Amino acid sequence: QVQVAESGGGSVQPGGSLRLSCAASRSVSSIAPMGWYRQAPGKQRELVALITRFGKITYADSVKGRFTLSRDNAKNTVYLQMNSLKPEDTAVYYCNANIASRTYWGQGTQVTISS
Repeated sequence: QVQVAESGGGSVQPGGSLRLSCAASRSVSSIAPMGWYRQAPGKQRELVALITRFGKITYADSVKGRFTLSRDNAKNTVYLQMNSLKPEDTAVYYCNANIASRTYWGQGTQVTISS
């Protein structure tokens, strides 16, 4: 079992940057895969980026080259660095963690991109 909590959301202008953090209640090296999903109003939740136990990272095509997922095992935290943000990145971003075929979600953090 694990609890995860997101932080770092906010409102920025197009072209801006934000860094999201997902703090876990146990070692993130034991959680796989782990990463980020997002859900925009009226849309289904979608994958943003995931990291496997061995460090392989998968990104959604829509964020490749702009978002970077990283993991800090010492801090039990996974980060999502988001650059060159676009209005279509506006969504609630959720941390996702998987252990022993069970999936855990955080409460979500709002990201709004608007001029």
